[in-house]
Amino acid sequence: MTEPSCRNGAESLVGSLSAAGVEVCFANPGTSEMQFIDALARTPAMRCVLGLFEGVVSGAADGYARMAGKPAITLLHLAPGLANAGANLHNAKKARAPILNIVGNHALRHLRYDAPLTADVAATASVFSDWVRTAQNSQTMARDAIEGLAVARGHPGRIATLIVPADIGWEKGSGGVAPLSPQEARPLDEMTVRRAVAALGPGAVIICSGTVLEDPHSTGLLAGIAEKTGAVLLAPPSNRRIERGAGRASIPRIPFGVDEAIELLSPFRRAILIETQPPVSFFAYRNRPSLLLPENCEVIQLAEFDQDGRLAVHELADAISAEAPRGKTKHPPITTPTAGPLTDDNLSAAIAAALPEGAIIIDEGMTRARLVEAYTVNGPPHSWLSITGGSIGIGPPLAAGAAIACPDRPTVVLQADGSAMYTFQALWTHAREQLNITTIVFANRGYEMLRQELANVGTNPGPAAFGLMDLTSPELDFVALAKGMGVPAVRTECALDLFRILSAAVREPGPFLIEAML
Repeated sequence: MTEPSCRNGAESLVGSLSAAGVEVCFANPGTSEMQFIDALARTPAMRCVLGLFEGVVSGAADGYARMAGKPAITLLHLAPGLANAGANLHNAKKARAPILNIVGNHALRHLRYDAPLTADVAATASVFSDWVRTAQNSQTMARDAIEGLAVARGHPGRIATLIVPADIGWEKGSGGVAPLSPQEARPLDEMTVRRAVAALGPGAVIICSGTVLEDPHSTGLLAGIAEKTGAVLLAPPSNRRIERGAGRASIPRIPFGVDEAIELLSPFRRAILIETQPPVSFFAYRNRPSLLLPENCEVIQLAEFDQDGRLAVHELADAISAEAPRGKTKHPPITTPTAGPLTDDNLSAAIAAALPEGAIIIDEGMTRARLVEAYTVNGPPHSWLSITGGSIGIGPPLAAGAAIACPDRPTVVLQADGSAMYTFQALWTHAREQLNITTIVFANRGYEMLRQELANVGTNPGPAAFGLMDLTSPELDFVALAKGMGVPAVRTECALDLFRILSAAVREPGPFLIEAML
């Protein structure tokens, strides 16, 4: 890299972030970011990963953060590029994933002329960010980036966005800037801990998320607490990461469906929340509540999002002398599926039988992924990442980031066909980076989730309404689409074939796609 005395602003920024431990930049740059591309090329310690669409970039940064436990940076082009990244930045913000966005803007002297790409970058960023700053000069820009990185690294993870005018990037920069310490978790309230301990027992539910579900020791302690007190353990419908499988405590998720969720939660009179909020329906429905716990249920917020949920679990366990259950669950014997047309059950069984230890599961399978989850509960230990903000189009991008964070672990994407089309160009990145990702597209040729939602609103839909949720005219060809982006692909209608193909794919380097016809 250029000597510190000769660095421009972009080189100072990239060099300081690299020295602070940032190893990956996911990028979809434009003209205003060319000086950053040059700086990245001069910084071999920072890997630059290209995405063909900004939603791929933001989703990949989310997946990387969830699995690496630290931020990557994104490089985006002006307000329109940031807006394109917005859907998956929304998911990342809900996941509380640590990300630092570097967004180029027009040179300061050019802004007054209202060029075609001119827009309010800061206002756009504020929707998806916890911290937004516009760099004011090349001498302080690296310091701005380091401050943003510290914000992103704060517990439990935040989205920081630094806007960089082009001229500040090319003007003379500063020397390196040392890292700053991130904000630590806010202390627990001792009185709230005592209330939570007193609330344990039959009729109580512990709902946990965030760092707790990522830590098998914490979930093991929760299992011991439940065993000793009779409290029930649940997790929200969407979580950034769950460590699950044989030898790990199984914590069921609250159903997505509002009626099922209300029925499940109806017996509870005390709810202890750890790094999550009271359960709420995704949408409002006629004659149904928005808050899903019973009205007479006492809610105890033991740990907010910015507090340490793992410490909260330890406090509960210590107070009642609970321990994780002894002995580890053995892996169940693998049962090879029999030949036959794919159904929801044998599709799930085939995936569970082929799943290797240490796999990373990316769940954007919508209606069918829940059954796969049930079949894999006692399978080999694995990580389960799901869509956290409800903004579909996250599966293939999230997989790219997860695979880059953990190159020694196979990644398997459970992908609904409709949402696959939002960011399918992520497969090009899978191929370009030769990532060990196997994508299984559940090809039911329709938006099954929307069909269910149509029933929920209480209408009597006819053929015209259902036609708007149909993907058969024309039919999508995911095998051809994948091959067009350099990813080998096959189509199967047989459960035994799916098992055999998936078993081979997860053991081979590089990406692969399976179109499972349902």
